[in-house]
Amino acid sequence: MVNKAGSESSNMGENNTDNLVGAAPEYTDPTNGFKSTMQLMTDTQDSEDTRIDLNEKDRSPKQLPWYYGPVYLLFWVGLFFAVVYPLFNHLPTGVKVEEESAKAGKFVAQRAETTLLKIDLMGPKIAGDYVTEVLMVQFLLEEIEKVRQEMRQDLYELEVDVQRAEGAFLHWQMINMYQGIQNVVVKLSAKSSNSTSYLLVNSHYDSKPSSVGTGDAEFMVVSMLEVLRLMAISDDPFLHPIVFLFNGAEEQPFHGSHGFISQHKWSANCKALINLDSAGCGGRELLFQGGPNHPWLMKHYKKSAKHPFATTMAEEVFQADLIPSDTDFRMFHNFGPVPGLDLAGVYNGFVYHTKFDRFSAVSRDSLQNTGDNVLSLVQSISNAEEMYDTEAHSEGHSVFFDYLGLFFVYYKESTGVALNICFSLAAIILVCLSLWRMARVTDQKIGTYAGAFGIMFLLAILGFLLAMGFPLLMSVFYDSSDRTMTYFTNSWLVIGLFICPSLIGLVLPMTLYLSLRPSEKIPHTYHLQIAGHAYCIFLVVLCILLTVASIRTAYLLLICIFFYVCALIINLLSRLHDRGYLWSLVLGACQILPYLYFTYLFHSFLVIIIPMTSRKGMESNPDMFVALLSALGSILSMIFVAPLINLFRRPKSMIGGLALVMFIFCMISVSEVGFPYRAKTNVMRLHFLEVHRKFYEYDGSLSLEDSGYYFDLQDRRLEEPLRDKINLTGFTRLDEECKKEMKCGMPCFNHRWCAAVEDAHWLPRDELVELPDVPTVLELLNKTVLVGEFDIRVRYDFKVSGPPRMSLFVMPLDGVKILKWSFLMGMLDSPAIYKPPYHIFFGYGSDDSPVEFYFELRKDDANFDVPLFKLGVSGHYMSHLNKRDAATQKFLDDLPDFAHPMEWPTSYERYIF
Repeated sequence: MVNKAGSESSNMGENNTDNLVGAAPEYTDPTNGFKSTMQLMTDTQDSEDTRIDLNEKDRSPKQLPWYYGPVYLLFWVGLFFAVVYPLFNHLPTGVKVEEESAKAGKFVAQRAETTLLKIDLMGPKIAGDYVTEVLMVQFLLEEIEKVRQEMRQDLYELEVDVQRAEGAFLHWQMINMYQGIQNVVVKLSAKSSNSTSYLLVNSHYDSKPSSVGTGDAEFMVVSMLEVLRLMAISDDPFLHPIVFLFNGAEEQPFHGSHGFISQHKWSANCKALINLDSAGCGGRELLFQGGPNHPWLMKHYKKSAKHPFATTMAEEVFQADLIPSDTDFRMFHNFGPVPGLDLAGVYNGFVYHTKFDRFSAVSRDSLQNTGDNVLSLVQSISNAEEMYDTEAHSEGHSVFFDYLGLFFVYYKESTGVALNICFSLAAIILVCLSLWRMARVTDQKIGTYAGAFGIMFLLAILGFLLAMGFPLLMSVFYDSSDRTMTYFTNSWLVIGLFICPSLIGLVLPMTLYLSLRPSEKIPHTYHLQIAGHAYCIFLVVLCILLTVASIRTAYLLLICIFFYVCALIINLLSRLHDRGYLWSLVLGACQILPYLYFTYLFHSFLVIIIPMTSRKGMESNPDMFVALLSALGSILSMIFVAPLINLFRRPKSMIGGLALVMFIFCMISVSEVGFPYRAKTNVMRLHFLEVHRKFYEYDGSLSLEDSGYYFDLQDRRLEEPLRDKINLTGFTRLDEECKKEMKCGMPCFNHRWCAAVEDAHWLPRDELVELPDVPTVLELLNKTVLVGEFDIRVRYDFKVSGPPRMSLFVMPLDGVKILKWSFLMGMLDSPAIYKPPYHIFFGYGSDDSPVEFYFELRKDDANFDVPLFKLGVSGHYMSHLNKRDAATQKFLDDLPDFAHPMEWPTSYERYIF
């Protein structure tokens, strides 16, 4: 259709010609007649003095046809699956032994894989068992001896020490005591080196009950062995000695690492750490903690890591205790302190601490990925000049992240503050300049645009709140309907359950407002640009607030702001800013890189977090965490992209399409597809103890002897998936029992069990649990009244013996105070932190000799011939070698195939003295 000079074009809703740029002023050319639409799009823009005549509707830019809208959204979806997903799952090809000569100095994954199979076939490795304390130690010594035989004797020295440690430390809400814990420690030194600064490389070879521990963390152990071999045969000597610590008691928890860092002869010389652990099996290892306050370590990671995978956000999430895991890194930091890098495998967390954590779940390529990184890190840090005086290089925290595994970025926290502030100010200035430009081009007052920006800013806040709120409401709704974790097996369900609602909330306020054509004084194209400006300034405010709060994850907002600022600068300089919708092409192009990063980052988090929902505990709704991550990922990746649906006609129909997708996914989620658990691959973690209880009164009489199953349920669905599968008659919550008995009368295993004991459940059984042959025995050795110059107190001396893991629970009665005991005094000296009943945990390795201890107490009336305190003693028979009695075995056999039990027999005696 061609408009004649001086005629009025049809309005936007009736015109069939759609383009990204407004029509230029029309004219009649007797030679050419008219210019085509494509010619007009490439013409030079009118001079700066040209003003948009808002009385001529034909000069308003036209929205694109509606059917391009879904294509636009699918483009971003396709970008994720075409780029992000393959890069996230990419692993290097594992090097074979026969390729070693052609690839000299390379990590040989096949050799590590062969070693891993041998360790896997040994079975579970529980501290205190024969396999762990004898066979595994012998195996490591044999592998190390092979390295010695292959080593360049002219260049290196290799020392080996099998440490047997005993000690104690305060961790969580209990005293951890250990004895006979074994560590296999190797020091490799260059003969040409005189450095007294050592690099420490640590991992553990023990495992949880029922788990072989191939991923956690034998995978890392065999990587260390291969790195040790390669360093020992290298032709290039290194500056600093390297200590390889194969610790035998991480799962106790942390007894091996504490024993080394607090007592070993080489520990004082360890100046840097590479800690290797796992919360999964296979895949890539994530750098999730660094330093602290030693950014030079990040410099070496950047320099050496061949396959980087890291983010500051993971560090801050982990250190906020939002992850139900911990590593030896804490011991080295708290009791060294030794700065370092904490790396962990995070893929396939569904098999973590289960019997399915086996050799078959680990690929050779994943071993190559980890081996390449660890070898390069060891080579780099063992030659670091900073190792001579690490404290001189303690320069604050770091901001760090990888980009799609392609490269690594890091800078100091102080640099991050400067960047955040500078780009935030630049964004504010450029947005103001853009608004001024709009006012000038349209010949309107700046106040008109300021008012429009104010409205858009409020809508941006509302959009952010809805984008966060809708997924969280979905999580609350599913929780109230007892349908949490529907995504546990089919994680793609989060697209409809959380991502679509977030996108709807993000664009809904702006879309509704723009559909009302709020002001004829401001063209639609400018309204849409102002919407982007409003989101930009909103992010600026958040970035400044997070920066002030010293939250380094503010770098995510910096990325958003930086690329938006880049697009705005290009549009202003090229004057595309004022040429219809052409500015959106620049904005969209500039959003590709941040979109790829944010979808990669939050996909990584979902891969890590979704398996953890099965062990997040009963109190919190895990869907809220998944919904929060999905919402944040959706907002950051689409905050400038999603509002551009208003480039197309019928944007509300696209919102309706997202709502339809959400509805379809909801229907799928309430079907069998949404049942969380699957046998072998996505199991329900069922933690329980077969408890034999005895309660003794003050006069020594036995007031109770019974047995049952003490359940520490691991996820929000509680026992409901089991109700139609096994007999749960008498299954009760322990909160009422907690009002009468110390620790609810239960032998809670560690701090996590004890913290959740009021939410735990008890299933009584008729038959008493048959315990293994080694009984838990408490013996009162002596009771002595001590008369001092200023007070009178009483002392009780005891001796306890039993299985490799035991706990004491001590509860002074009214008017009684414990003044002194043979354990660490830090618990008694910090009454604001540690409150009775006190928990003391014993862990044995190769030494099972009895433990003697004492209490000294004072009573207000000095009458010590009455009950003074309760003492509970529990013995945990965690070894898989301990035979279960017939009733327990039948109970285990009756469990559905999707339930994975981690259980063991336990004795519990409660005394009153």
